[in-house]
Amino acid sequence: MAESEFVCGLDIGSTKIACIVGRKNEYGKVEIMGIGRSESIGIKRGVVENIQNTVDSIKLAVDAATQASDVDIKVVHVGIAGQHIKSLQHRGAHMRSNLDTEITQDDVKKLIDNMYKLVLPAGESIIHALPQEYIIDNNLRTREPVGMAGLNLEANFHIITGNVTDVKNIERCVNKAGLQVASMILEPLASAEAVLSAEEMEAGVALVDIGGG
Repeated sequence: MAESEFVCGLDIGSTKIACIVGRKNEYGKVEIMGIGRSESIGIKRGVVENIQNTVDSIKLAVDAATQASDVDIKVVHVGIAGQHIKSLQHRGAHMRSNLDTEITQDDVKKLIDNMYKLVLPAGESIIHALPQEYIIDNNLRTREPVGMAGLNLEANFHIITGNVTDVKNIERCVNKAGLQVASMILEPLASAEAVLSAEEMEAGVALVDIGGG
């Protein structure tokens, strides 16, 4: 089957590597087409310790998912975790030039993109910049600023960072396995998006991801 019709996730953990292939059905839900698993050899506490062993483990999981789904997997969304992951809070701002025009999605994108330019300690890179709350002209607080008036658009962000070397080694292993990385996502965040409803997130329900590493 053509891979463009599907999306593939690759979870690289310390005890196992899992590959899952799905597609959106007519109801807007993700239909699972195939799953592959392999023992994770070469990863310890989310950090690559042996490149070739990790590559071989990735290939085994992807091959199993390919056989189960009949999809030629070339591009994957990679889950990342480990002891090198850190987080911090930061407030960012984007100054607009025209009060007569409404705040657009492009304004929000510029604000979020600016967070990826944040100066971090040497050896760290930003994986996610997650807006938690928007503030318009130091007054109105909202979760959805698009369509509103205002010049100064700010937001409180939860910033997820990882060690540059560790992130690059994960990406290198995926590439050596013959795959392209479409994106990297923090594994507990991916689990929360998959399991928790919007109402549960709003109510403050927490999902605890206890890995094997």
